[in-house]
Amino acid sequence: MADNDKKNEEMIPAPDEHAAFDQAAMDEVMKKYDRESNTRVWEGWQKWVVYGIMAAFSLFVIYVTLFAAWLDLIRYPSFLGGVLLIGYLVFPVKKGMQRVNHIPWYDWILMLAGVAAYFYVVVHAKDLTVRLGMSQIRPWEITIAVVGILATLELCRRSVGIPILCVAGVFIVYALYYYLFTKNLGFARAVRNVSISLFYKVQGGGVLGTPVQVCSNFIIVFIIFGAFLERTGISQFFIDMANSLVGRFSGGPAKVAVISSAFCGMVSGSSVGNTVTTGSVTIPMMKKTGYKGEFAGAVEAAASTGGQIMPPIMGAAAFLMAEYLGVPYSNIIVRAILPAILYFTGIFIAVHLEAKKLGLKGLDREQLPVLRHLLKKLYLLLPLVILVYLVSSGSKPMAYSAAIAILFAVAVANAHKDPILAVVGIASLMAFLFLDVSRILKLLLLFVGIVSAALCMFKKDAVMNPAVLFDALSSGAKSSVTVAAACGVAGMIGGCITITGLASQIITAIITLSHGSVFVALLFTMLCCIVLGMGVPTTANYCIMASTCAPILIRLGIPALAAHFFVFYFGIVADITPPVALAAYAGSAIAKSPPMKTAFNASKLAIGAFVVPYIFALNPAMLLIDTSAGQVALVVVTSLVGIFGVAAALNGFLFRRMNPLLRVVIAAGGLLMLDPGVMTDGIGVVLLAAVVALQYFGAKRAPGAAA
Repeated sequence: MADNDKKNEEMIPAPDEHAAFDQAAMDEVMKKYDRESNTRVWEGWQKWVVYGIMAAFSLFVIYVTLFAAWLDLIRYPSFLGGVLLIGYLVFPVKKGMQRVNHIPWYDWILMLAGVAAYFYVVVHAKDLTVRLGMSQIRPWEITIAVVGILATLELCRRSVGIPILCVAGVFIVYALYYYLFTKNLGFARAVRNVSISLFYKVQGGGVLGTPVQVCSNFIIVFIIFGAFLERTGISQFFIDMANSLVGRFSGGPAKVAVISSAFCGMVSGSSVGNTVTTGSVTIPMMKKTGYKGEFAGAVEAAASTGGQIMPPIMGAAAFLMAEYLGVPYSNIIVRAILPAILYFTGIFIAVHLEAKKLGLKGLDREQLPVLRHLLKKLYLLLPLVILVYLVSSGSKPMAYSAAIAILFAVAVANAHKDPILAVVGIASLMAFLFLDVSRILKLLLLFVGIVSAALCMFKKDAVMNPAVLFDALSSGAKSSVTVAAACGVAGMIGGCITITGLASQIITAIITLSHGSVFVALLFTMLCCIVLGMGVPTTANYCIMASTCAPILIRLGIPALAAHFFVFYFGIVADITPPVALAAYAGSAIAKSPPMKTAFNASKLAIGAFVVPYIFALNPAMLLIDTSAGQVALVVVTSLVGIFGVAAALNGFLFRRMNPLLRVVIAAGGLLMLDPGVMTDGIGVVLLAAVVALQYFGAKRAPGAAA
């Protein structure tokens, strides 16, 4: 009997640790490392009701953004009221509370009280506008404000996490302390002043301040656009295209991960989501090729996180930054190109050198997609191209451009099912956008485009069918909850800073601690950004950094654009920086590798994101500020060579393994070349050339030493 059991066990195939993750495993990883995935479970008719509310909210946001001309005290509270309604329907009080079709009684109270608080403002908007100017807010309206603030903070805790809540709590307590002890007001007056500033006022910070305004006006429409774009199959297209281009080279799967994650990440706006989505395919491929698990998970995490800094979308932060700084969107993406190239070049070089060190090969040509077949799917990029053109040209408002891009995404998704109908729809939409014709004819062209796209949705096996359309709308609303809640809390932080004048005190403290050194001040700011950015979505992350940290750097004399890029970069890398490295931990779960080791590897691979911000903060030439065409060319060349030196130093291999001294020398040479300047570039070239020559001729003399 025992022999038979043993024989049966031997007949059962062992699980393949390199096999791609299935959907259930992906969902499990997302629930563990991404708060947005820890949601209530709805089934049956209740599911359709909840998802219907979310889809209706998406349509409401699109309508308000495009057509409504409401008072600010109607528009933004109604937006946040909808966010709270969906948020409490979706997010339980803690992880694991996922009883099917169930909301506890206390969640009903929180949801209804929070929604009622915001819609009280909506109903009494005109009256409140008058009385706010006369400081005639009634006692019960202070209670309403406190309820609205607490409900928003609690939703943020559920959907985003504790760190941002702790920061907001400290600032709110300080604001109360300011009124109690600096202004010598009683407790009731202090609560009154703070509540009015944080809940009712649209200008000067608060829950209805700039972050929520930008979120409502721009970000949400781009989130909905991202949900539609993902359902066109563009992520798989990026992976297939990367496989076709670099999959056959040494260490091909890792290079595929770098390229595909760069493009998928800029659209998704989520480091963890991108790590799991593309990593479920690329990480098993990397391990099968020969990379260690902790390295494979780190490559995917670092590349997925870097997708947030990849123009032209930058996880929607590019549009947000343009609004904050009051500069054209095209200005932002042009400035972002070189730092993003340096970031991904550093990772690409690192995986290439690791492959050479380990003697790894690429994938067989038979396993790779055929490029000429993929080129037939280039139409999938049309929504992105239209969006970038409309926004960068300034011909249409950003939110309008995103809404039009959603229509193009629906049109191109099913182009392969009925090419003629798709071409009619796309051509009609293009004519609507670019032809100078009468209003009636424009509306007719728009109608034809929408009808054509809708008819394609009813084709058999359509990629974008009515069910997928409904899912995209509801998914966009669900994703917006986390961002909107975080933006609301970011507004509270900004409001507390404004009413207390804390910004100048923080700047004074940083200058004192840094003894006037801009570099040390940048170091302190970096630490603040990493701590504040832990576990926070990209767009909300930037809102927090722009409200709290960027003004400090600007007051220190750093150009506004460089300051905003600096805080944005370090807010993003919080996703791969220990101890709260959520993207790295998600990669480690797929790679089945030690989480902390994966996180440290990811930080090492993403060295460009830690070094480059200091360079462009101290010398904005890297952001193409105040430079000529010749200087731009020089900066590009020297920066690329410099990042090569840094990546080689961290890997410890060039033509053969390097001893510690050579690693230090080539790292110094790389860092010197990253700093734009004739002297630094000259010294850097000498150091790099010396190490490269020693490595090359050393490998020639001992060919067995090179892999």
